[in-house]
Amino acid sequence: MSNRELNLENLIQEYLSDEGILEKKLESSDFEFGFIISFPPGPKSQNMSIYKPKNKNSVYITIRTQISEKYTKPLSSLKGNKTFQFFNDIRKYFLIKEVFFRINPQNFTFEIHEQIYPDMDGFISKDTLFKGIQKVLYCYIFSHILLEEYCAGKDTTSTKFGPEFDLSLYS
Repeated sequence: MSNRELNLENLIQEYLSDEGILEKKLESSDFEFGFIISFPPGPKSQNMSIYKPKNKNSVYITIRTQISEKYTKPLSSLKGNKTFQFFNDIRKYFLIKEVFFRINPQNFTFEIHEQIYPDMDGFISKDTLFKGIQKVLYCYIFSHILLEEYCAGKDTTSTKFGPEFDLSLYS
């Protein structure tokens, strides 16, 4: 790993540590460096990966989702082409938000990726990094809100106001 990449790794690790979201280093022969983070801080956090692939100039922010059986059964039993429509709706949203993505409807999985390119000096600002993290998180949240809406006819437990009902992003 070059000094420039080492400096970028240290800088990103410092940003993540300062905000208290760094969970652990991600070890892979495919990456120059990588981290697992938990964002936003608190009980509603989601795990994401931040990594720099070998022989690439960009840093990726990624969240992977395996839709749980609680939702796969209702989603699979929707009439007409509603299951296809759900995956197509999240695809359109991801395109509008200008993120990279992989959707596998057969396995009920999807990934959301944001790419960030360092400047000429190999620097990424904290603001740029965290805007990318938020962008990926918001795409994830939207996809899950949409999933709940599609499945609402099958599972109404989350559609009623009550003491557990909370629309807040942060706690």
